[in-house]
Formats: sequence, structure tokens, C-alpha cells
Amino acid sequence: MEKYNTFKTLHNQDSALLLGNVWNSQSALLFQKLGFKAIGTSSAAIATSLGYEDGEKMPFEDLLRIVKNIQSKISIPLTVDIEGGYSRNISELISNIISLQKMGVVGINIEDSITNTERGITNAQEFGKTIQLIKAHLLNNNIDIFLNVRTDFYIMGLTKPFEETLKRIKIYEESGADGIFVPFIVAENEIKKVVESTTLPINVMCMPDLPNFDRLQDLGVKRISIGPFLYNDMIGKLEKSIIEITKNKSFNSIFA
Repeated sequence: MEKYNTFKTLHNQDSALLLGNVWNSQSALLFQKLGFKAIGTSSAAIATSLGYEDGEKMPFEDLLRIVKNIQSKISIPLTVDIEGGYSRNISELISNIISLQKMGVVGINIEDSITNTERGITNAQEFGKTIQLIKAHLLNNNIDIFLNVRTDFYIMGLTKPFEETLKRIKIYEESGADGIFVPFIVAENEIKKVVESTTLPINVMCMPDLPNFDRLQDLGVKRISIGPFLYNDMIGKLEKSIIEITKNKSFNSIFA
């Protein structure tokens, strides 16, 4: 309860919450050591680190195992990316969320696109109903977990992302979301209007053209995520290091 309240308060403070996104205990401990107030898992980074593609291709049991290990090592709040919920069955989806909450997880990201053979956007009203059912179950059973609902028109490159995002924010807010995540939005005027369209805290994600943290804070953004990009950068540098070793037939490049 204490961690949940701390995490919720972090979304209502004057300064934007910079969320460290992690894939294992080592990365989580590093963010904690460097003073981050909360951390979240990156589904893409965890899946890739375990040899899976993103998009619920990783067994949920593997996610639970990683989360359990991270949670056992840290003292700051942890939120978990569950993509579409790892089930299309509402009872199973809620069970998955409760499994995480029992480990001490204080929040989840759940997104309105799902991957079957290809990723597709869900019907907004139907997904709103899913959020409504999740929220009702949590409230009826006194289960505290922060529902950060991700809407994917921008990240999927669909038509009219700004207009469609505004429509979905309204539906998800009315359905019981605690926060809204809009990855890949970067235009300042659109971020400002998204923030103004809701009373819920808005979450954005690392992108090359994203305004800096101070500017995002001025625009009213409450949460800033790193996503999988720090992990991707690390793996890219690792690949370059391996290439240098094999090309030079020497380990000197490691110590240069």
C-alpha cells in the first residue's frame, strides 16, 4: 500500500516522473542506485533479452519470473508492462494482473493494440469495457494497482493519430484508467492538447524529436518513459565491441 501511494503521488507532483525502464535485476538496481523514484519493465527489452520477439510472444510465466526477481532486489515502486494483458479472456487477464500485484507490483501498462499474426488496434469501446471490468474487479476486492492505459495510434503509424488519440483518452478515462500513455507523440502542440484533454496524468516515451524534460514538464506531462531504447543502445554497443575484437584479433579495444 505504501509503495502504491508513493507511486500514485509521483504522478501528481509538480515535476514530471522520469521512469527508468528495465529488463533484469541489474538494470533495476542501477536505476535505483542513481536516484530514480520508480522503475517500470520494458516488455520489448525483456522479451528480446530472453530471445523472444515483442508482442506477447514471451510466455507470461517468464515475465513473472523476471518481475519476481526484480521485485525481490529493489525498494522503489515497480510498474510492469503487460502489453495487451497476455490473454483475450477477461478473467485470465485480471488473474495475470493480480499475480503481479501479489508480488508487490504497484502498476501496469496495458495497451489497446494486440498481436495475433500482425499487430492491430482494438475497438475503442470494447477496450474501454475491458478497462472498466478490470477496474471494477480491483475496486470490489480492494486491490490497489495503477492502471496506465496505452493508446497506440501514434506508435502504429495509423491515420489521424491525434484525433483518434483524443477520442480514446475520453473513453479510457471514463472507463477507469488512472493514467494515459501515448508513445511516439512528439509535437509540442499535440502534447499540450492531449494533456489539456484529460484530468489524468499523461505519459510520453523516449523519441529522437521528443522535447527535453523541462519542456515536457512545462507542457504538463507527468510521466516520461525510456522504453526499450536504452537496452537497444546497450546491445548495439555490445555488437560493435564484439566486431572490434574479432576484426583486431585482440581484446585491447575493450580497455581503450
